[in-house]
Amino acid sequence: MTWIANARMYGVTPDAASAWAELFAWVAARSGVRLDVVAHPADRPMAELWARPDLGCAFMCGRPWLRAAPRPIPIARPLPSPARYGGRARYMTDLAVRTDAPFRTLEDTFGHRIGYTLEESHSGYNAPRHHLLAHRSEARPRLFARSVGPLHTPRGVVSALLSGEIDVGPLDSYCLDLMRADPADGAQGLRILTTTVPAPIPLLMASPGCPAPVADALRGAFLAVSDAPELADIRGRLLLRGFGAVDEADYALLSAWDREAVQAGYPQPA
Repeated sequence: MTWIANARMYGVTPDAASAWAELFAWVAARSGVRLDVVAHPADRPMAELWARPDLGCAFMCGRPWLRAAPRPIPIARPLPSPARYGGRARYMTDLAVRTDAPFRTLEDTFGHRIGYTLEESHSGYNAPRHHLLAHRSEARPRLFARSVGPLHTPRGVVSALLSGEIDVGPLDSYCLDLMRADPADGAQGLRILTTTVPAPIPLLMASPGCPAPVADALRGAFLAVSDAPELADIRGRLLLRGFGAVDEADYALLSAWDREAVQAGYPQPA
């Protein structure tokens, strides 16, 4: 059987998308699993991709993964190479504005417009909401004049910031790092005001029905990426040290942040 691979979540520039395809080809050769790299257009929901029964490896945010029943099979998770990740399988949310915006602190944006991606997203919804909890009070239960969304993807947030549709927006830090690795990318026109505390990074997963030998072979190949000298260029282009094993217990943090916001009467970043 041929299984499919997809990296739309982190194939955020043409070179990154190409590098992911090359990496998946190496994983297929190393694992002996036939992988077909498929595109999933940005105007189609990720849920459509995640529902496919033939997924061999595709990125999935931790929140929908925890909610899924049956739960997709964890394969591996990326270890971003920039120093701010500390060599660990984690990421943050960068709250960004346009470089020419008058705001110097996050507090300066209060009373203006914030964007969000999707309710199911951690980096584009859950993490900024948790970060903003500390700024709310009984006297100020709402921080922004308007909450704009869904903007669907980090690229949608970038576009909304650059067009002036929103004043501040949340960006998956690894996505933003990959975008800014391209000197011509529009994300060069953004400035980070603040960054949330780290959380477990989205994982590569397989369909719930993927046979254990297939998942094990793919997992072994991804865990070998960090030590493969022939992948040095690809690791550099993807800002990757390699991949680590998935510890499901780590992702309980995402649910805890969700409960905390809901219990505080703050269901949406606003």
